[in-house]
Amino acid sequence: MTPPHQPSPQQQVDMAARAVLEQLSTLTHRGIVVDSPPGAGKSTLVARAADALAQSSAPCPVIAQTNSQVDHLVRRFARDHPHLRTARLTATDYTVPHDLLQAHPGIRIGTRIEALEKTADVIVGTAMKWATVTERRWPWAIIDEAYQMRSDMLLWTAGLFDRALFVGDPGQLDPFSTVETDRFQGLSHDPMNSAVAVLLANNRDLPVHSLPVSWRLPPSAVPPISNAFYPFTPFHAGSREADRTLTLSIRGMRTPTDEVIEHAARTGWALFELPARITGQHDIEAFQAVLGIAERLLVRQAIAICEEDPEDHVLAPGDIAIGTAHRSQAHDIRTLLARQYPQLQGITVDTANRLQGCEFRVTIVLHPLSGRGDASAFHLEAGRLCVLTSRHRHACIVVARAGIAELLDAHPSNDPVHPGAASKVADGWEANHTVLAHLTEHTINARAQPGRRRG
Repeated sequence: MTPPHQPSPQQQVDMAARAVLEQLSTLTHRGIVVDSPPGAGKSTLVARAADALAQSSAPCPVIAQTNSQVDHLVRRFARDHPHLRTARLTATDYTVPHDLLQAHPGIRIGTRIEALEKTADVIVGTAMKWATVTERRWPWAIIDEAYQMRSDMLLWTAGLFDRALFVGDPGQLDPFSTVETDRFQGLSHDPMNSAVAVLLANNRDLPVHSLPVSWRLPPSAVPPISNAFYPFTPFHAGSREADRTLTLSIRGMRTPTDEVIEHAARTGWALFELPARITGQHDIEAFQAVLGIAERLLVRQAIAICEEDPEDHVLAPGDIAIGTAHRSQAHDIRTLLARQYPQLQGITVDTANRLQGCEFRVTIVLHPLSGRGDASAFHLEAGRLCVLTSRHRHACIVVARAGIAELLDAHPSNDPVHPGAASKVADGWEANHTVLAHLTEHTINARAQPGRRRG
Protein backbone atom coordinates (compact mmCIF):
# COMPACT_ATOMS: atom_id res chain seq x y z
CA MET A 1 0.00 0.00 0.00
CA THR A 2 1.16 3.55 -0.72
CA PRO A 3 1.68 5.43 2.58
CA PRO A 4 -0.90 8.22 3.05
CA HIS A 5 1.74 10.94 2.93
CA GLN A 6 3.18 9.73 -0.40
CA PRO A 7 1.59 10.32 -3.80
CA SER A 8 0.13 7.27 -5.49
CA PRO A 9 1.93 5.89 -8.57
CA GLN A 10 -0.64 7.54 -10.82
CA GLN A 11 -0.16 10.87 -9.06
CA GLN A 12 3.61 10.56 -9.45
CA VAL A 13 3.22 9.89 -13.17
CA ASP A 14 0.81 12.79 -13.56
CA MET A 15 3.20 15.15 -11.78
CA ALA A 16 6.13 13.99 -13.92
CA ALA A 17 4.14 14.42 -17.15
CA ARG A 18 2.80 17.79 -16.05
CA ALA A 19 6.33 19.04 -15.32
CA VAL A 20 7.39 18.10 -18.86
CA LEU A 21 4.33 19.57 -20.57
CA GLU A 22 4.49 22.82 -18.61
CA GLN A 23 8.13 23.30 -19.51
CA LEU A 24 7.43 23.05 -23.23
CA SER A 25 5.87 26.52 -23.35
CA THR A 26 8.66 28.23 -21.39
CA LEU A 27 11.73 26.38 -22.60
CA THR A 28 14.75 28.46 -23.60
CA HIS A 29 17.05 25.48 -24.28
CA ARG A 30 17.21 23.56 -27.56
CA GLY A 31 15.47 20.55 -26.06
CA ILE A 32 14.16 18.45 -23.18
CA VAL A 33 15.10 14.84 -22.44
CA VAL A 34 12.69 12.42 -20.81
CA ASP A 35 14.05 9.07 -19.59
CA SER A 36 11.50 6.28 -19.46
CA PRO A 37 11.75 2.78 -17.94
CA PRO A 38 9.95 -0.16 -19.61
CA GLY A 39 6.19 0.26 -19.75
CA ALA A 40 6.17 3.71 -18.18
CA GLY A 41 3.65 5.31 -20.52
CA LYS A 42 6.17 6.82 -22.91
CA SER A 43 3.80 6.72 -25.88
CA THR A 44 1.10 8.37 -23.79
CA LEU A 45 3.45 11.24 -22.98
CA VAL A 46 4.46 11.58 -26.63
CA ALA A 47 0.80 11.77 -27.66
CA ARG A 48 -0.02 14.36 -24.99
CA ALA A 49 3.02 16.45 -25.94
CA ALA A 50 2.11 16.29 -29.63
CA ASP A 51 -1.40 17.45 -28.77
CA ALA A 52 0.00 20.39 -26.80
CA LEU A 53 2.53 21.39 -29.45
CA ALA A 54 0.05 21.06 -32.31
CA GLN A 55 -2.06 23.93 -30.99
CA SER A 56 0.01 26.44 -32.95
CA SER A 57 -0.48 27.15 -36.64
CA ALA A 58 2.37 24.81 -37.65
CA PRO A 59 2.12 21.01 -37.49
CA CYS A 60 4.29 19.09 -35.03
CA PRO A 61 6.73 16.63 -36.61
CA VAL A 62 7.10 13.37 -34.66
CA ILE A 63 10.20 11.34 -35.46
CA ALA A 64 10.51 7.64 -34.59
CA GLN A 65 13.17 5.12 -35.56
CA THR A 66 11.30 2.27 -37.24
CA ASN A 67 8.14 1.90 -39.29
CA SER A 68 6.53 -0.26 -36.60
CA GLN A 69 7.16 2.49 -34.03
CA VAL A 70 5.64 5.06 -36.38
CA ASP A 71 2.56 2.93 -36.99
CA HIS A 72 2.17 2.40 -33.23
CA LEU A 73 2.25 6.16 -32.60
CA VAL A 74 -0.21 6.85 -35.41
CA ARG A 75 -2.62 4.35 -33.85
CA ARG A 76 -2.17 6.02 -30.46
CA PHE A 77 -2.86 9.51 -31.84
CA ALA A 78 -5.94 8.36 -33.75
CA ARG A 79 -7.34 6.44 -30.78
CA ASP A 80 -6.59 8.80 -27.87
CA HIS A 81 -6.54 12.17 -29.66
CA PRO A 82 -9.07 11.82 -32.50
CA HIS A 83 -9.46 15.60 -32.78
CA LEU A 84 -5.90 15.81 -34.10
CA ARG A 85 -5.46 15.64 -37.83
CA THR A 86 -2.80 12.94 -37.99
CA ALA A 87 -0.63 12.30 -41.05
CA ARG A 88 1.76 9.45 -41.76
CA LEU A 89 4.87 10.43 -43.77
CA THR A 90 6.08 7.28 -45.48
CA ALA A 91 8.70 6.05 -47.91
CA THR A 92 7.51 5.23 -51.42
CA ASP A 93 8.23 1.52 -50.96
CA TYR A 94 6.54 1.10 -47.56
CA THR A 95 3.01 -0.25 -47.36
CA VAL A 96 1.12 1.00 -44.32
CA PRO A 97 -0.64 -1.92 -42.53
CA HIS A 98 -4.17 -2.42 -43.81
CA ASP A 99 -5.61 -2.77 -40.30
CA LEU A 100 -4.31 0.69 -39.39
CA LEU A 101 -6.02 2.29 -42.37
CA GLN A 102 -9.19 0.26 -41.85
CA ALA A 103 -9.47 1.17 -38.17
CA HIS A 104 -8.57 4.83 -38.68
CA PRO A 105 -9.69 5.96 -42.16
CA GLY A 106 -9.11 9.63 -41.28
CA ILE A 107 -5.33 9.24 -41.22
CA ARG A 108 -3.65 10.90 -44.16
CA ILE A 109 -0.83 9.04 -45.88
CA GLY A 110 1.78 10.73 -48.02
CA THR A 111 5.29 10.33 -49.36
CA ARG A 112 5.92 14.07 -49.71
CA ILE A 113 5.76 16.64 -46.96
CA GLU A 114 4.16 19.19 -49.29
CA ALA A 115 1.04 17.05 -49.51
CA LEU A 116 0.62 16.82 -45.72
CA GLU A 117 1.87 19.91 -43.93
CA LYS A 118 -1.05 22.23 -44.70
CA THR A 119 -3.79 19.85 -43.55
CA ALA A 120 -2.20 18.07 -40.57
CA ASP A 121 -1.71 18.85 -36.90
CA VAL A 122 0.79 16.01 -36.36
CA ILE A 123 3.03 14.38 -38.98
CA VAL A 124 4.69 11.11 -37.99
CA GLY A 125 7.53 9.42 -39.86
CA THR A 126 10.82 7.60 -39.44
CA ALA A 127 14.06 9.52 -38.94
CA MET A 128 15.30 8.12 -42.24
CA LYS A 129 12.30 9.60 -44.06
CA TRP A 130 12.47 12.93 -42.23
CA ALA A 131 16.14 13.20 -43.28
CA THR A 132 14.94 13.54 -46.87
CA VAL A 133 12.85 16.62 -46.07
CA THR A 134 14.51 19.91 -47.02
CA GLU A 135 13.74 23.63 -46.90
CA ARG A 136 11.38 23.27 -43.96
CA ARG A 137 11.63 24.30 -40.32
CA TRP A 138 9.16 23.91 -37.46
CA PRO A 139 9.16 25.40 -33.94
CA TRP A 140 9.06 21.96 -32.29
CA ALA A 141 9.60 18.29 -32.99
CA ILE A 142 9.24 15.17 -30.86
CA ILE A 143 11.83 12.40 -31.15
CA ASP A 144 10.56 9.07 -29.87
CA GLU A 145 12.89 6.19 -28.92
CA ALA A 146 15.64 8.80 -28.84
CA TYR A 147 18.21 6.42 -27.33
CA GLN A 148 17.88 4.22 -30.44
CA MET A 149 18.55 7.17 -32.74
CA ARG A 150 22.11 7.36 -34.04
CA SER A 151 23.82 10.71 -33.62
CA ASP A 152 24.39 11.08 -37.36
CA MET A 153 20.64 10.78 -37.92
CA LEU A 154 20.08 13.58 -35.42
CA LEU A 155 22.49 15.74 -37.42
CA TRP A 156 20.54 14.95 -40.61
CA THR A 157 17.25 16.08 -39.06
CA ALA A 158 18.27 18.79 -36.57
CA GLY A 159 17.80 21.56 -39.11
CA LEU A 160 14.07 20.81 -39.30
CA PHE A 161 13.17 22.18 -35.87
CA ASP A 162 14.11 24.88 -33.36
CA ARG A 163 13.52 22.73 -30.27
CA ALA A 164 12.79 19.09 -29.61
CA LEU A 165 11.40 16.79 -26.95
CA PHE A 166 13.58 13.67 -26.74
CA VAL A 167 11.79 10.69 -25.18
CA GLY A 168 13.39 7.28 -24.79
CA ASP A 169 14.40 4.32 -22.69
CA PRO A 170 18.10 4.43 -21.70
CA GLY A 171 18.10 0.70 -20.86
CA GLN A 172 17.10 -0.56 -24.30
CA LEU A 173 19.32 -1.64 -27.19
CA ASP A 174 21.94 0.79 -28.45
CA PRO A 175 21.87 2.11 -32.02
CA PHE A 176 23.41 -0.39 -34.41
CA SER A 177 25.01 -0.42 -37.82
CA THR A 178 25.53 -3.09 -40.47
CA VAL A 179 28.97 -1.69 -41.34
CA GLU A 180 32.16 -1.44 -39.29
CA THR A 181 32.42 1.79 -37.29
CA ASP A 182 35.55 1.13 -35.20
CA ARG A 183 37.40 4.03 -36.79
CA PHE A 184 34.90 6.46 -35.27
CA GLN A 185 35.17 5.22 -31.67
CA GLY A 186 36.19 7.93 -29.23
CA LEU A 187 35.49 10.74 -31.69
CA SER A 188 32.91 13.40 -30.99
CA HIS A 189 31.22 12.66 -34.31
CA ASP A 190 30.98 8.88 -33.75
CA PRO A 191 27.66 8.03 -35.49
CA MET A 192 27.10 5.10 -33.14
CA ASN A 193 26.66 7.37 -30.14
CA SER A 194 22.99 7.74 -29.36
CA ALA A 195 21.33 11.03 -30.16
CA VAL A 196 20.70 11.67 -26.46
CA ALA A 197 24.31 10.98 -25.45
CA VAL A 198 25.64 13.47 -27.98
CA LEU A 199 22.92 15.99 -27.18
CA LEU A 200 23.71 15.96 -23.45
CA ALA A 201 27.47 15.99 -24.02
CA ASN A 202 27.15 19.22 -25.99
CA ASN A 203 24.34 20.78 -23.94
CA ARG A 204 25.14 19.99 -20.33
CA ASP A 205 22.48 22.30 -18.90
CA LEU A 206 19.64 20.68 -20.84
CA PRO A 207 16.61 19.79 -18.67
CA VAL A 208 16.31 16.04 -18.03
CA HIS A 209 13.15 14.45 -16.62
CA SER A 210 12.38 10.86 -15.65
CA LEU A 211 9.16 8.89 -15.63
CA PRO A 212 9.13 7.22 -12.19
CA VAL A 213 6.80 4.24 -12.64
CA SER A 214 6.58 1.10 -14.77
CA TRP A 215 3.01 0.02 -15.41
CA ARG A 216 4.13 -3.12 -17.22
CA LEU A 217 6.56 -4.78 -14.86
CA PRO A 218 5.18 -6.41 -11.69
CA PRO A 219 6.69 -5.55 -8.30
CA SER A 220 8.75 -8.76 -8.44
CA ALA A 221 10.53 -7.57 -11.59
CA VAL A 222 11.32 -3.97 -10.76
CA PRO A 223 14.21 -4.37 -8.25
CA PRO A 224 16.39 -6.66 -10.42
CA ILE A 225 15.63 -4.78 -13.65
CA SER A 226 16.14 -1.35 -12.08
CA ASN A 227 19.36 -2.38 -10.31
CA ALA A 228 20.86 -4.14 -13.33
CA PHE A 229 19.92 -1.81 -16.17
CA TYR A 230 18.83 1.56 -14.74
CA PRO A 231 21.47 2.53 -12.16
CA PHE A 232 21.09 6.20 -13.10
CA THR A 233 17.29 6.36 -13.43
CA PRO A 234 15.69 4.08 -10.81
CA PHE A 235 11.93 3.48 -10.90
CA HIS A 236 9.25 1.45 -9.14
CA ALA A 237 6.16 -0.56 -10.05
CA GLY A 238 2.77 1.00 -10.57
CA SER A 239 0.99 -2.16 -9.40
CA ARG A 240 0.95 -3.90 -6.03
CA GLU A 241 1.89 -7.52 -5.40
CA ALA A 242 -1.74 -8.41 -4.73
CA ASP A 243 -2.86 -6.91 -8.04
CA ARG A 244 -1.39 -9.66 -10.21
CA THR A 245 -1.54 -13.41 -9.89
CA LEU A 246 -0.65 -16.33 -12.13
CA THR A 247 -2.20 -19.64 -11.10
CA LEU A 248 -2.25 -23.08 -12.70
CA SER A 249 -5.66 -24.74 -13.04
CA ILE A 250 -4.41 -28.28 -13.67
CA ARG A 251 -2.01 -30.20 -11.46
CA GLY A 252 1.43 -30.94 -12.81
CA MET A 253 3.41 -34.14 -13.15
CA ARG A 254 6.31 -33.20 -10.85
CA THR A 255 8.73 -32.75 -13.73
CA PRO A 256 11.40 -30.02 -13.81
CA THR A 257 9.36 -28.25 -16.50
CA ASP A 258 6.29 -28.25 -14.28
CA GLU A 259 8.39 -27.10 -11.34
CA VAL A 260 9.85 -24.17 -13.26
CA ILE A 261 6.44 -22.81 -14.30
CA GLU A 262 5.08 -23.33 -10.78
CA HIS A 263 8.00 -21.38 -9.33
CA ALA A 264 7.59 -18.60 -11.90
CA ALA A 265 3.87 -18.41 -11.16
CA ARG A 266 4.61 -17.96 -7.44
CA THR A 267 7.54 -15.55 -7.64
CA GLY A 268 7.50 -13.93 -11.09
CA TRP A 269 10.92 -15.39 -12.00
CA ALA A 270 12.53 -18.73 -12.80
CA LEU A 271 15.76 -19.95 -14.36
CA PHE A 272 15.56 -23.35 -16.07
CA GLU A 273 19.18 -24.49 -15.99
CA LEU A 274 20.40 -27.06 -18.51
CA PRO A 275 23.72 -28.91 -18.05
CA ALA A 276 26.82 -26.94 -18.96
CA ARG A 277 27.89 -27.47 -22.56
CA ILE A 278 29.26 -25.32 -25.36
CA THR A 279 26.67 -25.42 -28.13
CA GLY A 280 27.00 -22.13 -29.98
CA GLN A 281 23.84 -20.59 -31.40
CA HIS A 282 22.15 -23.84 -32.39
CA ASP A 283 21.14 -25.62 -29.17
CA ILE A 284 18.30 -27.99 -29.99
CA GLU A 285 17.92 -29.04 -26.34
CA ALA A 286 17.44 -25.42 -25.29
CA PHE A 287 14.96 -24.86 -28.14
CA GLN A 288 12.97 -27.89 -26.99
CA ALA A 289 13.09 -26.57 -23.42
CA VAL A 290 11.60 -23.15 -24.22
CA LEU A 291 8.84 -24.72 -26.29
CA GLY A 292 8.19 -27.36 -23.64
CA ILE A 293 7.74 -24.65 -21.01
CA ALA A 294 5.31 -22.76 -23.24
CA GLU A 295 3.38 -25.96 -23.90
CA ARG A 296 3.01 -26.75 -20.19
CA LEU A 297 1.79 -23.22 -19.46
CA LEU A 298 -1.04 -23.75 -21.93
CA VAL A 299 -1.76 -27.38 -21.04
CA ARG A 300 -2.05 -26.52 -17.35
CA GLN A 301 -4.34 -23.61 -18.22
CA ALA A 302 -2.47 -20.84 -16.44
CA ILE A 303 -4.84 -18.10 -15.29
CA ALA A 304 -3.59 -14.51 -15.20
CA ILE A 305 -5.26 -11.76 -13.21
CA CYS A 306 -4.11 -8.15 -13.10
CA GLU A 307 -5.43 -4.70 -12.23
CA GLU A 308 -6.30 -4.03 -15.89
CA ASP A 309 -8.07 -7.38 -16.33
CA PRO A 310 -9.47 -8.50 -12.95
CA GLU A 311 -11.46 -11.36 -14.50
CA ASP A 312 -9.84 -14.77 -14.87
CA HIS A 313 -7.85 -14.78 -18.12
CA VAL A 314 -6.76 -18.20 -19.31
CA LEU A 315 -3.34 -17.86 -20.89
CA ALA A 316 -3.47 -18.12 -24.69
CA PRO A 317 -0.59 -18.42 -27.19
CA GLY A 318 -0.78 -14.69 -27.92
CA ASP A 319 0.00 -13.94 -24.27
CA ILE A 320 3.43 -15.63 -24.46
CA ALA A 321 6.67 -14.58 -26.13
CA ILE A 322 9.90 -16.47 -26.63
CA GLY A 323 12.90 -14.17 -26.92
CA THR A 324 16.33 -14.91 -28.38
CA ALA A 325 19.55 -13.04 -29.15
CA HIS A 326 19.96 -14.26 -32.75
CA ARG A 327 17.62 -14.35 -35.72
CA SER A 328 18.81 -17.87 -36.55
CA GLN A 329 17.70 -19.05 -33.10
CA ALA A 330 14.27 -17.49 -33.52
CA HIS A 331 14.00 -19.09 -36.96
CA ASP A 332 14.97 -22.54 -35.63
CA ILE A 333 12.46 -22.29 -32.77
CA ARG A 334 9.69 -21.23 -35.15
CA THR A 335 10.52 -24.17 -37.43
CA LEU A 336 10.47 -26.59 -34.52
CA LEU A 337 7.20 -25.09 -33.28
CA ALA A 338 5.53 -25.55 -36.66
CA ARG A 339 6.69 -29.17 -36.94
CA GLN A 340 6.18 -30.48 -33.42
CA TYR A 341 4.03 -28.00 -31.47
CA PRO A 342 1.01 -27.03 -33.59
CA GLN A 343 -0.90 -26.19 -30.40
CA LEU A 344 1.53 -23.31 -29.83
CA GLN A 345 0.61 -21.46 -33.03
CA GLY A 346 0.18 -17.80 -32.13
CA ILE A 347 3.10 -17.55 -29.74
CA THR A 348 5.52 -14.74 -30.59
CA VAL A 349 9.09 -15.95 -31.24
CA ASP A 350 11.57 -13.20 -32.05
CA THR A 351 14.82 -11.45 -31.23
CA ALA A 352 15.32 -8.73 -28.65
CA ASN A 353 15.51 -6.14 -31.44
CA ARG A 354 12.06 -7.10 -32.70
CA LEU A 355 10.51 -7.52 -29.24
CA GLN A 356 11.55 -4.03 -28.16
CA GLY A 357 8.44 -2.08 -27.23
CA CYS A 358 6.24 -5.20 -26.98
CA GLU A 359 4.43 -6.49 -23.91
CA PHE A 360 3.26 -9.99 -22.92
CA ARG A 361 1.86 -11.70 -19.87
CA VAL A 362 4.68 -14.28 -19.77
CA THR A 363 8.06 -14.30 -21.50
CA ILE A 364 10.43 -17.21 -21.98
CA VAL A 365 14.00 -16.06 -22.63
CA LEU A 366 16.88 -18.00 -24.13
CA HIS A 367 19.80 -16.33 -22.36
CA PRO A 368 22.21 -14.63 -24.83
CA LEU A 369 25.24 -16.28 -23.13
CA SER A 370 23.74 -19.77 -22.89
CA GLY A 371 26.01 -22.43 -24.41
CA ARG A 372 28.72 -20.01 -25.42
CA GLY A 373 32.46 -20.42 -25.07
CA ASP A 374 33.11 -16.69 -25.11
CA ALA A 375 31.46 -13.48 -23.98
CA SER A 376 31.54 -11.11 -26.94
CA ALA A 377 30.38 -7.50 -26.87
CA PHE A 378 27.21 -8.48 -28.76
CA HIS A 379 26.21 -11.09 -26.19
CA LEU A 380 27.20 -8.87 -23.25
CA GLU A 381 25.23 -5.83 -24.40
CA ALA A 382 23.11 -4.74 -21.46
CA GLY A 383 20.26 -3.51 -23.63
CA ARG A 384 19.77 -6.96 -25.20
CA LEU A 385 19.27 -8.72 -21.86
CA CYS A 386 17.22 -5.78 -20.59
CA VAL A 387 14.75 -6.02 -23.46
CA LEU A 388 14.43 -9.79 -23.10
CA THR A 389 13.78 -9.68 -19.36
CA SER A 390 11.46 -6.65 -19.26
CA ARG A 391 8.60 -7.55 -21.62
CA HIS A 392 6.38 -9.34 -19.07
CA ARG A 393 3.45 -8.38 -16.88
CA HIS A 394 3.38 -11.55 -14.77
CA ALA A 395 6.44 -13.78 -15.10
CA CYS A 396 9.75 -14.20 -16.91
CA ILE A 397 11.34 -17.65 -17.32
CA VAL A 398 14.97 -17.74 -18.42
CA VAL A 399 16.41 -20.85 -20.07
CA ALA A 400 20.20 -21.19 -19.96
CA ARG A 401 22.99 -23.69 -19.69
CA ALA A 402 24.95 -23.76 -16.44
CA GLY A 403 28.28 -21.96 -16.30
CA ILE A 404 27.38 -18.40 -17.35
CA ALA A 405 28.78 -16.86 -14.15
CA GLU A 406 32.05 -18.70 -14.70
CA LEU A 407 32.06 -17.62 -18.35
CA LEU A 408 31.69 -13.99 -17.29
CA ASP A 409 34.54 -14.30 -14.79
CA ALA A 410 36.74 -15.89 -17.45
CA HIS A 411 35.98 -13.07 -19.88
CA PRO A 412 36.00 -9.84 -17.85
CA SER A 413 35.04 -6.71 -19.69
CA ASN A 414 38.19 -5.53 -21.46
CA ASP A 415 36.79 -3.27 -24.14
CA PRO A 416 38.93 -0.14 -24.57
CA VAL A 417 37.59 2.99 -22.92
CA HIS A 418 37.15 5.83 -25.38
CA PRO A 419 36.74 9.48 -24.41
CA GLY A 420 33.65 11.11 -25.79
CA ALA A 421 29.95 11.37 -25.10
CA ALA A 422 28.87 9.99 -21.76
CA SER A 423 26.32 7.18 -21.68
CA LYS A 424 23.53 6.27 -19.29
CA VAL A 425 23.67 2.65 -20.41
CA ALA A 426 24.60 0.12 -17.75
CA ASP A 427 27.79 -1.93 -18.13
CA GLY A 428 26.85 -5.24 -19.75
CA TRP A 429 29.26 -7.36 -17.72
CA GLU A 430 27.97 -6.00 -14.41
CA ALA A 431 24.35 -6.15 -15.56
CA ASN A 432 24.66 -9.83 -16.47
CA HIS A 433 26.18 -10.63 -13.08
CA THR A 434 23.40 -8.70 -11.31
CA VAL A 435 20.66 -10.61 -13.15
CA LEU A 436 22.36 -13.96 -12.53
CA ALA A 437 22.72 -13.19 -8.84
CA HIS A 438 18.99 -12.55 -8.67
CA LEU A 439 18.17 -15.73 -10.60
CA THR A 440 20.26 -17.85 -8.26
CA GLU A 441 17.33 -17.95 -5.85
CA HIS A 442 14.96 -18.98 -8.66
CA THR A 443 16.95 -21.74 -10.36
CA ILE A 444 15.42 -25.08 -11.29
CA ASN A 445 17.86 -27.75 -12.46
CA ALA A 446 16.55 -29.36 -15.65
CA ARG A 447 17.96 -32.74 -14.60
CA ALA A 448 17.29 -32.55 -10.87
CA GLN A 449 14.84 -34.77 -9.00
CA PRO A 450 11.45 -33.08 -8.50
CA GLY A 451 11.40 -30.76 -5.53
CA ARG A 452 15.16 -30.21 -5.49
CA ARG A 453 16.14 -26.69 -6.47
CA ARG A 454 19.62 -25.25 -6.87
CA GLY A 455 20.42 -22.00 -5.10
